[in-house]
Amino acid sequence: MIENRSAVNVDLPVLAEVDVLVVGGGAAGVAAATTASEQGRSVILLERYGFCGGAAVAGMSGTICGLYLARDTPHHPEQVVFGFTERFRSELVRRGGLTEPQIYGKTFTVTHDPLMWRETADFFLEAAGVKILYHTVVTGVLMDEDTITGVVAESNAGRSVIKAKRVIDASGDAAVVARAGYRYTFGDHGRIQNPTMFFRLGNVDLDAFSAYWGEDTISPPKISDAIKAAHESGRYELPRNKIWIFPTTRPNELMVNATRLSGRDGRMLNVIDPADFTEAELVGRFQVREYARFLADHVPGCASSFVVDTGVEAGIRQTRSIAGKQTLSNDDVVSGRKRSDGICRVPWPIELHSGDKPKLHWLLDDFYEVPYGALVPERGENLIVAGRSLSAEHEALASARVTAQCFEYGHAAATAALISLEQARQFADIDGEEVREQMKGRGSAL
Repeated sequence: MIENRSAVNVDLPVLAEVDVLVVGGGAAGVAAATTASEQGRSVILLERYGFCGGAAVAGMSGTICGLYLARDTPHHPEQVVFGFTERFRSELVRRGGLTEPQIYGKTFTVTHDPLMWRETADFFLEAAGVKILYHTVVTGVLMDEDTITGVVAESNAGRSVIKAKRVIDASGDAAVVARAGYRYTFGDHGRIQNPTMFFRLGNVDLDAFSAYWGEDTISPPKISDAIKAAHESGRYELPRNKIWIFPTTRPNELMVNATRLSGRDGRMLNVIDPADFTEAELVGRFQVREYARFLADHVPGCASSFVVDTGVEAGIRQTRSIAGKQTLSNDDVVSGRKRSDGICRVPWPIELHSGDKPKLHWLLDDFYEVPYGALVPERGENLIVAGRSLSAEHEALASARVTAQCFEYGHAAATAALISLEQARQFADIDGEEVREQMKGRGSAL
């Protein structure tokens, strides 16, 4: 476990005082801010970019994974996650920003338009009355002993203070937790999952591509074999053999998840370190061109294709995981554990990105539930986490971190914040069963 304290008590102008401050505008942050504001609380959402979406948009992960059960023979999709996830999914569909379900191995996923994802987030947040502060980051926290009372926010306008009765850390990197000096881990004894660089490929003959590739979005053996041979020939640099390609909502376009980003010296990159993050970006853009060249040269339908764009940043799968009141274990996942304090179903496989191909452990015809306590730091008051930095063991996180679940983690964190404010109780004193029941009342399937 690592502790890093940058809590501050400084004389800075107070920008605002609110009931709930949400740090980070990914899936978890959007769900949390919307839910809290719709229930009449004053809410500010801070986001470092000029749009929401986090890994789904800035990292262009491009899919809403974790909606559907897995089966040995996936004939039709069976959705098991609803709540705020379903609200966002339905609105994307209404706007034409989401594909029909596509086969992904033994389950299904859907591909979204990242521009429409941003606009859908804006719609929910503004309709709920959330005050959004884009282009703003947290640089410190305000504390009264072990109680968080707000944050120091920084933008091009300078530094200021935002005071909040409750803080939801939806940064994905446990940014508030780390700055408060609370404990966290990095993966498996410091070893975290590889980041990646997604890209979109335009001007594809989709009929020719689909006829050769097949229905499954995971590469067939002939493609993996061809990638390996091309890499070993020395004419291409293609470190990952098993790749994923998804048709998008746009004509003649594919979204490609192919790269595997490690240091040029072969070391694992930790993108919390800006030097490692920079190297991931540089290596990622180079690999995008290599995989695009391979596809143009070897895959029918791609001969005249071109790279439309990449993610704004490398796609991040894992950084800090908090030390929580409870920890989602690897055994919880593989055993499909259900629990009375569960706040989210997860049917997604353990999808571990380490080495030259992803490792998949499927949860067939089943799901597990994440305990409420995995969102609550073991120490401190007025703070809860939402998103991929929940307390989880390494392999468990490789299942629990995906987008459909992150929406529901935000829904759960906001629900707990509402209970906490209404009843003057700390997050650690709230029963997961209470949170679960209120989420069910707002449409979550639990």
